[in-house]
Amino acid sequence: MKVGFYTSKREYEEKQKEFDDAIHAALKDGISTLGAEVKALEKEIAEFTGAKHAIGVASGTDALVLTSDILGFKDGREVITSPFTFLASTSCIVRHGGKPVFVDIDPETFCIDTNQIEEKINKNTVGILPIHLFSQMADMDKIMDIATKHDLRVLEDAAEAFGMRWQGKGDSFKHSGTIGDFGVFSFFPTKTLGCYGDGGMIVTNNDRLAELARQFRVHGASKKYHYDHVGYNSRLDSIQAAILLVKMKYIKDAISKRAKIASIYEERLSNCEHIRFPKIKGNQSPVYYVFNILTDRRDELVEFLKKNEIGTSVYYPMPLHVQKCFEYLGYKEGDFPVAEKVSKEILALPIYPELTTDEAEFVCDKILEFFAK
Repeated sequence: MKVGFYTSKREYEEKQKEFDDAIHAALKDGISTLGAEVKALEKEIAEFTGAKHAIGVASGTDALVLTSDILGFKDGREVITSPFTFLASTSCIVRHGGKPVFVDIDPETFCIDTNQIEEKINKNTVGILPIHLFSQMADMDKIMDIATKHDLRVLEDAAEAFGMRWQGKGDSFKHSGTIGDFGVFSFFPTKTLGCYGDGGMIVTNNDRLAELARQFRVHGASKKYHYDHVGYNSRLDSIQAAILLVKMKYIKDAISKRAKIASIYEERLSNCEHIRFPKIKGNQSPVYYVFNILTDRRDELVEFLKKNEIGTSVYYPMPLHVQKCFEYLGYKEGDFPVAEKVSKEILALPIYPELTTDEAEFVCDKILEFFAK
């Protein structure tokens, strides 16, 4: 049996008429930037997340770049974040001349270790950029307490966290991205809510920040040809928005199907002494965008699964503090031992709504076969 890590083909085949109709409608009406489809999606995302404002942009990376600029993560000011993430979570800071200051990750959640944040704060610190990774949110209660105490801005990198919610100290669950000053989502195809190209969304409950984000995505214009800021050209494509509107109709079902696959992996593999799982911490509602296992025989297992036509992925094989592009920051191997250890052991298994139970069971069979040798 061949099990790919991810494919969009099954989803398209299941909902082909809806996708085709949505795309053809956008074409028939005439393509316009920030048109009806984008406005409709922004409204749906705002309603789904509970955010007061949702602003569509061209990618999750652009969302990070715009919001970092607006929040003042630039000109030598320091922003505390994690080295165990995708490049964009840190490049958004350095693009504006800001300085990322790393702290290690929690060994059980892989999110930023909130116990290490306060010791890195100084008079030059302007913000905190937590990354909600894989299946769960960072400890937003503690992060917001620290931010309030030290008057810091908080940018939630929720690129992987669509659908995740955090209750914490409050009476109700709050969606990822809606707790800090800004939150960002990526609609990269593999994401829980993914389009068929690139796309992103900024969310905020602050009217002034929302207005700035809307201006920054169109070159900094308050109205056509009137530029209050030097902004960017970053607008969510109407066709991608049309595709996402179709997918939003099924988002709760998609999240549920991901959870079903995750439960199969957990049940079948939990008794294998060579495998560890991340631990969900805090009072939150997780979403299995990625399902990870950890094993000290990771690379051998990858090769075995590859030979058995099972796709896997490694998020992330090299923490950012040891990447060549960030050498100038002065970090070295050994500075963040938890992130470095996890990067050598972590392995993502296939998980997406259209993956079948038989395929998930086959993945488990082969993993158990490997460790039985």
